[in-house]
Amino acid sequence: MPDSPTPPMTPGASRRSETVRVRRAPKFSVFLLLGAGLGLLTALILTYAFNGTLTQSQNTGLVYSPGQVFGFLALICVTVGVAVFAIIALILDRVSRKRTREVTVDRETVQGSDAG
Repeated sequence: MPDSPTPPMTPGASRRSETVRVRRAPKFSVFLLLGAGLGLLTALILTYAFNGTLTQSQNTGLVYSPGQVFGFLALICVTVGVAVFAIIALILDRVSRKRTREVTVDRETVQGSDAG
């Protein structure tokens, strides 16, 4: 598709140049989800890596099923994973603030009448 020429300015349009700061910032939601996922994976590995669920607990006198142990560990591991990855995202956000660039952009405002 060939480039079309720039349309002429309409009477209600204005154009001006501005200087803005541009930087790359991490997406916090991705870091939090990654931390939660790794926390769940860690809880799963810890649940089945050690065969301590078949013995009676010394503190409570109960025998916990693997599902209960996974639930307990998931509560702890997911919380720690989210916290650690949130701190990593905050550190990366602070580092990215140092690498800001100033860019000149053209801002165009068009005001027209609503003919309905």
